[in-house]
Amino acid sequence: MADQIPLYPVRSAAAVAAANRKRAAYFSAAGPGPGPDRPSRYQLEDESAHLDEMPLMMSEEGFENDESDYHTLPRARITQRKRGLEWFVCGGWKFLCTSCCDWLINICQRKRELKARTVWLGCPEKCEEKHPRNSIKNQKYNIFTFIPGVLYEQFKFFLNLYFLIVSCSQFVPALKIGYLYTYWAPLGFVLAVTIMREAVDEFRRFQRDKEVNSQLYSKLTVRGKVQVKSSDIQVGDLIIVEKNQRIPSDMVFLRTSEKAGSCFIRTDQLDGETDWKLKVAVSCTQRLPALGEDSDPPVHESLSIENTLWASTVVASGTVIGVVIYTGKETRSVMNTSNPKNKVGLLDLELNQLTKALFLALVALSVVMVTLQGFAGPWYRSLFRFLLLFSYIIPISLRVNLDMGKAAYGWMIMKDEHIPGTVVRTSTIPEELGRLVYLLTDKTGTLTQNEMVFKRLHLGTVSYGTDTMDEIQNHLVNAYAQTQCQAGGSSTISTPPRKAASSAPKVRRSVSSRVHEAVKAVALCHNVTPVYEARGAAGETEVAEADQDFSDDNRTYQASSPDEVALVQWTESVGLTLVSRDLTSMQLRTPSGQILTFCILQTFPFTSESKRMGVIVRDESTAEITFYMKGADVAMASIVQYNDWLEEECGNMAREGLRTLVVAKRALTEEQYQDFESRYNQAKLSLHDRTLKVAAVVESLEREMELLCLTGVEDQLQADVRPTLEMLRNAGIKIWMLTGDKLETATCIAKSSHLVSRTQDTHVFRPVTSRGEAHLELNAFRRKHDCALVIPGDALEVCLKYYEHEFVELACQCPAVVCCRCSPTQKAHIVKLLQQHTGRRTCAIGDGGNDVSMIQAADCGIGIEGKEGRQASLAADFSITRFKHVGRLLMVHGRSSYKRSAALGQFVMHRGLIISTMQAVFSSVFYFASVPLYQGFLMVGYATVYTMFPVFSLVLDQDVKPEMAMLYPELYKDLTKGRSLSFKTFLVWVLISIYQGGILMFGALVLFESEFVHVVAISFTALVLTELLMVALTIRTWHWLMVVAQLLSLGCYVASLAFLNEYFDVAFITTVTFVWKVSAITVVSCLPLYVLKYLKRKLSPPSYSKLSS
Repeated sequence: MADQIPLYPVRSAAAVAAANRKRAAYFSAAGPGPGPDRPSRYQLEDESAHLDEMPLMMSEEGFENDESDYHTLPRARITQRKRGLEWFVCGGWKFLCTSCCDWLINICQRKRELKARTVWLGCPEKCEEKHPRNSIKNQKYNIFTFIPGVLYEQFKFFLNLYFLIVSCSQFVPALKIGYLYTYWAPLGFVLAVTIMREAVDEFRRFQRDKEVNSQLYSKLTVRGKVQVKSSDIQVGDLIIVEKNQRIPSDMVFLRTSEKAGSCFIRTDQLDGETDWKLKVAVSCTQRLPALGEDSDPPVHESLSIENTLWASTVVASGTVIGVVIYTGKETRSVMNTSNPKNKVGLLDLELNQLTKALFLALVALSVVMVTLQGFAGPWYRSLFRFLLLFSYIIPISLRVNLDMGKAAYGWMIMKDEHIPGTVVRTSTIPEELGRLVYLLTDKTGTLTQNEMVFKRLHLGTVSYGTDTMDEIQNHLVNAYAQTQCQAGGSSTISTPPRKAASSAPKVRRSVSSRVHEAVKAVALCHNVTPVYEARGAAGETEVAEADQDFSDDNRTYQASSPDEVALVQWTESVGLTLVSRDLTSMQLRTPSGQILTFCILQTFPFTSESKRMGVIVRDESTAEITFYMKGADVAMASIVQYNDWLEEECGNMAREGLRTLVVAKRALTEEQYQDFESRYNQAKLSLHDRTLKVAAVVESLEREMELLCLTGVEDQLQADVRPTLEMLRNAGIKIWMLTGDKLETATCIAKSSHLVSRTQDTHVFRPVTSRGEAHLELNAFRRKHDCALVIPGDALEVCLKYYEHEFVELACQCPAVVCCRCSPTQKAHIVKLLQQHTGRRTCAIGDGGNDVSMIQAADCGIGIEGKEGRQASLAADFSITRFKHVGRLLMVHGRSSYKRSAALGQFVMHRGLIISTMQAVFSSVFYFASVPLYQGFLMVGYATVYTMFPVFSLVLDQDVKPEMAMLYPELYKDLTKGRSLSFKTFLVWVLISIYQGGILMFGALVLFESEFVHVVAISFTALVLTELLMVALTIRTWHWLMVVAQLLSLGCYVASLAFLNEYFDVAFITTVTFVWKVSAITVVSCLPLYVLKYLKRKLSPPSYSKLSS
């Protein structure tokens, strides 16, 4: 069929008609059946707008085939591609180069193959393979690589490398222009600051590593217990880990002091999750009476993830013994840490571009000077000397000033009492907060509190809400009272009344028993463990254990998700309380105080693939075996028996913003269970495809299950989420919500949080599986204007596979986008797509381990310290405690950081340009001689003590008060256009520098009195005064520190005049002539600029000045 594809973008009317017929046939064939809904839907779409489809695809040939043929299309096109030399010239060389580079990189980065290993328990010396040391190393450098490494990081920047070359050139006598220290002192200062900062960081890392590596552990040997350092632990060692001690390496859990044969570990350092995880000891070693005894028959026992203890987690209960399997850099925690990309701010990139432009200007100016000299003598030496003379065009202090400015902004953010607990983890990008266009946010725990409250129980015919929970309580009391009566009387008495009962009580009893079954299922099907706090010494707790089990106020629940805890807390509130749980049994307390014991036969934990969890229990009193299961509606719909209400009610609950779980059960006979257990154990022992085989055995049970109930749990919105989102929208920031939750729940939260306004239309992207469906759905969406897009993860995957560019283009035009059922990798992928396609700055905000990849991929990552732990906040560039703090972080700190850095960067460049202009004028007046105007300390002083403080005080400047910036978020919109620092503003500063440099130099030459020394004195003094006045002109809001900086700099200059005898004539400086000449030049250089600024503010005032006035 691929051969028949016409490869022409334009086709005849007949061909189009034929294509339409074919397309209709294709969709009816691909549809679910002869039913009218699907084919007709696509035909309708098609008839109304087959012309609309054209812009999406260059040609429509893909439509005439089904999806499998689509893959043959590129091959058909390749046959017509260019061959031979023509291909090589037209880009083939690029393809070859990239292929070779990729191949080389793959060879260099090839990882060591991981093979199965044999571990000798307690005898590490028997291991034949070499394993890495168990030492943690977070240092970037060692003693030998520290200096080269730091220097490389510094001279990677064009600016610093340029200055290094200029400074080195001063060792060549023919090129020597002034004193060595005029070039080496600023460079040395910059490098010294950097090396010191890096050395302090490196030393801290070394101390942290040393502390962890020298922790002592008990090791079991033939001679008994031996103390061993963490770094000396080897594969095969038997290590004892006490309660609250860090687990030093990846181990298999052999034995515990806890009676239940299990223990809890805290994983917040590994995955950021705050809840405790239950780990189970290998049963054959837990059963051994004492360690070191050989068991005669060899034991085969399958190990699962529950039998492992990961490095960097902490034992939360009991003492454990484990055998070390992986050490050092082979541990899970080390292998999971990827080096995050080094983020560079947009402002830094823009300034780097400007420095390159300045370098070109420097070269051009030097060439002009040599040309005007007439290329006399060794002209190349003169060219190099001119390059050195004008080298101040590119200011070395730019990097220092900006880095110090960034540190100051970080300090201001952390000290802001309106956003307490905010931490700046990446100090290099505070200006990025002022340039954001896209904000990608997680839902659970970010917009919502991740505090679950049970809201709804639905049984199909009857629904219970928060106001009718007492009815459930009554039903439970009745149900348990009845069972007790029946247990009390003999079976002969209890059976006849059931049959003889009238119809009304029968209905009531059926509701009662259904409620009872549903609540019991919710109370049994979970991974929650009740934990009792120890009161006093260990001995006392042993004695008091019996009483303590039932003291409700002392009980807390531990589980892997807050949903689970909410459900168990709800069953407790209606009268069925989970009082204890271990690996093999669970105890419930009924409303009357009776204890029901259930034996746990199997548990099937929740996974993101299966989206469900199950448990098989045996009731000790009746010996009935029941398989309970709960999970997401998508996973459970096909498992439960046919019903007509589940889908509809799930939709209704989701529209209320509730998270739904479907609960079902299946009664098993003893024979059925024994058959299942033997198959299940066999599958668990298989070495190949174990997961698939185990899943297949479990699936054999998941058939025709009885649907018990549907539960709804609410996750409440965080405080002030609505006004914050409103503010961000008004600031021109487009907000995308990326969540793993259901479509309906995500849509509901988007509306309740006002991410999508009430009046706004939402377009829900239908599930698509093929290229054709995606094409039609995209066209349907393209016809809608100003509506929010809601798209599920699988449909997004299809769209990005075939229509990446078109989809991103359409989505970017939406006021809001909600992507639901998103995996962590998809979240990161969406961030990268936005960066590539729009070129705009993105910010990602989340609170859990599943948001880390998105946070690290974004230009600016914000982490929230939430219920899910600190992993996101530790991986982020900025860490906050509440979502509402984002508003102030961006509107106030982001905006001011960007505006201040832009002003600071341009002013530092102006400071270099003005002195270079003066040098150019001076050289051209004195017959193009390559002689420096200012030498030695004057140049060093000019760049440091005379102007440094006032220029740096620009980091305190602000155009509007923080309250105003929060009240009028529209001010933020201007920043995204980057007008504060652009080639236009840069050119304005260049013109100002040329004007002022020219005036200062010509003025001094016109007014000087026959001696050259007076030119230096007059022009330099006027230059320092001009710089101080220019800082005053740039400042928009005065701060007392700015005044201090101005006076301090002026004082330093006046005081230093007494010591600069070699440059200045002290007798001349104290005359009135000197004072009036300097004043005249300064006034001429600065007054016009003050007048221009005043006129500009009057005629076209900036937006912020309208507010401040």
